[in-house]
Amino acid sequence: MARRRKRKSRRRQEGRRILEHVPQYSIESGEEKPVTAARKFIQAEGIAPPALLLVKRNEHTTDRYFWAEKGLFGAQYVEENHFLFPSLRVLEPPAGQETLALASR
Repeated sequence: MARRRKRKSRRRQEGRRILEHVPQYSIESGEEKPVTAARKFIQAEGIAPPALLLVKRNEHTTDRYFWAEKGLFGAQYVEENHFLFPSLRVLEPPAGQETLALASR
């Protein structure tokens, strides 16, 4: 039986494109939980929001967190709800720009 492809959310894809322009930091969690390691790293380095933290839990798993003005969020939540974060609105392309590109084709 053929396997159906998972539908990709346009809103999440747009959020992922916006997050590509945010500074990224890769760390390892060590003995701590990934979110604790991310919080300690932010505190120690004095990282200013917005930022994306990639926390390596083990050799197979990496957790992604978004550091915003209001706290630490899971990156998947931020991708789906990027419009709720004022710091990401600056990084969004103007709404008319994409429609102009489609109209010129």
